[in-house]
Amino acid sequence: MSEEDTVGMTSGILGVARRDLLLAWKRPGDILNPLFFFAMVAALFPLAIGPSPEQLQFSGPAVMWVAALLAMLLSLNSLFLSDFEDGSLDQMLVSPVPLSALALGKTLSHWLTSGLPLVIVSPVVAITFQMPFAVTGYLMVTLLLGTISLSLLGSIGAALTVGLHRGTALLSLLILPLAMPVLIFGARTVSLVAAGDGVAGGLYFLAAYAVLTLSFAPFATAAALRISNE
Repeated sequence: MSEEDTVGMTSGILGVARRDLLLAWKRPGDILNPLFFFAMVAALFPLAIGPSPEQLQFSGPAVMWVAALLAMLLSLNSLFLSDFEDGSLDQMLVSPVPLSALALGKTLSHWLTSGLPLVIVSPVVAITFQMPFAVTGYLMVTLLLGTISLSLLGSIGAALTVGLHRGTALLSLLILPLAMPVLIFGARTVSLVAAGDGVAGGLYFLAAYAVLTLSFAPFATAAALRISNE
């Protein structure tokens, strides 16, 4: 790949991401809805569990990770929907910039507007579970790595279901099996921190999973978009 091609792909990724970020800024509900969902689900559990600090700290990592996963799924259905409806997707398919690069730009903007806000808000929600400061720090790290994988995996499902009636349900069925390792290792790593055990293995897995999904998800998303547009 020549330097000119690399520059073109980088410009395409950043251009699509910038466009989607500007659109999200004009539609703040797209950012706030998953965020409120995450905070509401996570905050309601302590009311049902009770005030016991031991119970709250034991269940907190799993509850927050499940809430984060559901919040990410909630926002994925609209990833390519507006482009499909206004014809932008057709322009992406015939663009000289590789479709995989444009798909990566869309995924980047999705993570910046859905995944990153969850990471930022998580310390506030963790207070309801009486998590120690050190545990909260590891929670943020696992969410940072995990939401990257969820956005990348979700882009594949969103591309396959774009334009389908009731695509949200099908999207969840497609993505949840692939997201289970992220959920399990993310919640388990935070629980191990709370118990004072080693967590390097869990963090390495989440980082490796993020790199793995980054290596194939843009190409799978591009192929899925072409299939959906036929």
